Amino acid sequence: MKHKILVLLVLIFSISEAQLLQDKNNFTKQDTLRGSITPEREWWDLTYYHLDVEVKPDEKFISGKNIVHYKVLEKNKVMQIDLQEPLEITKVIQYGKSLTFKRVGNAYFINLISNQHKGELHALEIFYQGQPKEAKRAPWDGGFSWKKDKNKKHFIATSNQGLGASVWWPNKDHMYDEVDSMLISVTNPKGLTNVSNGRLREVVENDNNTVTSHWFVSNPINNYGVNVNIGDYVNFSEMYKGEKGDLDMDYWVLSYNLDKAKKHFIDAPKMMKAFEHWFGPYPFYEDSFKLVEVPYLGMEHQSSVTYGNKYMKGYLGSDLSRTGWGLKFDFIIIHEAGHEWFANNITNKDIADMWIHEGFTAYSENLFLDYYYGKEASADYVIGTRANIQNDKPLIGQYNVNNEGSSDMYYKGANMLHTLRQLIEDDEKWRQIIRGLNSEFYHQTVTTKQIEDYISEQAGIDLTEFFNQYLRTTKIPTLEYAVKNKDFKYRWINIVDGFDMPIQIEINDKTEWLFPKAEWQTKKIDTDKIKIDRDFYVNSKEI
Repeated sequence: MKHKILVLLVLIFSISEAQLLQDKNNFTKQDTLRGSITPEREWWDLTYYHLDVEVKPDEKFISGKNIVHYKVLEKNKVMQIDLQEPLEITKVIQYGKSLTFKRVGNAYFINLISNQHKGELHALEIFYQGQPKEAKRAPWDGGFSWKKDKNKKHFIATSNQGLGASVWWPNKDHMYDEVDSMLISVTNPKGLTNVSNGRLREVVENDNNTVTSHWFVSNPINNYGVNVNIGDYVNFSEMYKGEKGDLDMDYWVLSYNLDKAKKHFIDAPKMMKAFEHWFGPYPFYEDSFKLVEVPYLGMEHQSSVTYGNKYMKGYLGSDLSRTGWGLKFDFIIIHEAGHEWFANNITNKDIADMWIHEGFTAYSENLFLDYYYGKEASADYVIGTRANIQNDKPLIGQYNVNNEGSSDMYYKGANMLHTLRQLIEDDEKWRQIIRGLNSEFYHQTVTTKQIEDYISEQAGIDLTEFFNQYLRTTKIPTLEYAVKNKDFKYRWINIVDGFDMPIQIEINDKTEWLFPKAEWQTKKIDTDKIKIDRDFYVNSKEI
């Protein structure tokens, strides 16, 4: 029964962060408006947001505005802004004049007063209000979580990966264009504290028994990373001596969990030390690092990583690898913070490439173990997670329709990278490749092809078929072989055209490289016992 429960938890987690959409074969106009770089999006570049929102917990109601600053890339006069029902945009103002707009589902098309000319800088104010979608099972679905803590005080949070930030605020809701910086102003009832991204500039007490907090983000940020967290918070902090100097690490937890958090959050600086070693400097020193307690499991909101793992080791006390190693760390602290490098620093342009976020971050879990417990422990862990892989569909989804690939992007993605480490055959070179990704694509949005090309170039290996095999098919390479009269015959089956990945095998307790192809090859050996290196994510079939 415990095993069945663990498998269920794995399946639940595998779709948790991404809030995966239902499988689709047919896509609607709304999917295209949400998932493509439409003509009404491509002509302008985001430069700055000032999101100013009031949260009224008793009514589950929000209202406010977003001031959108942008640079004109091409002449145009119609702008697409996204806001999901049941919220609605009530008015749009530019230079003191009201603008007309048309709503098409969750997309608003705003008619600007005059043509926007290339190189110009402009801004407009978008006012909105309503009762936002309530997250019933955050972070599995997403929206606002309207909860109460054990003292019956409001405990509120937003989460919206996959679903989209437009579920609670108006914005250019596509991954390809990140705003350069933003100010987040949140008004909430007095006696509660809001924690958002970046650094707290000030808290203003208002006359109507509310307070307004102003949080400034100085680095580019993806829309889904923006968050609001409101509760009976207390704060403690520490200074971490990192690769780029002093890093503020702040922790915001419910008041009655302070003592518990001070003991449990020791994994946070341990995480930072391991990940700066593997991935390079934390990408957001200017905005600090925060862990914020929330009423759901957690998510990778940039510089405001949310935490709800109930102060337990593993994933809610379970080991997703079933090896014991998964209980050596708090899964949510390690995994969600790993996203600061892969998701928040390096961000996929299209959600179809979300494996870049989840594959590398799932892989970060065993790199954490590698740093503290050694290479074999990390291998045990990542190999143990193979039992969670379903191979139901490819890791890459369909482009331009806001469609993710398989939830296997977590653990198949991690095992693909673990296999690639073996092919590199040089752990320091592999580390420099991963660090190089975070410097080459620092604060950028990327495509799968960019990641593939960079790794191939740095490794000095043409990995085209390797990535095609693991990212774009559900086929697991299978080494088919036979041993008879000291003849060892072998070949790859279940592969894409041109797949010829070398693999390590053990013959007579001696490890050597084998270079299979789709055609049969024969090798003379003096034993009938063949052992395939477990570090390669492949199957084998003796005939």
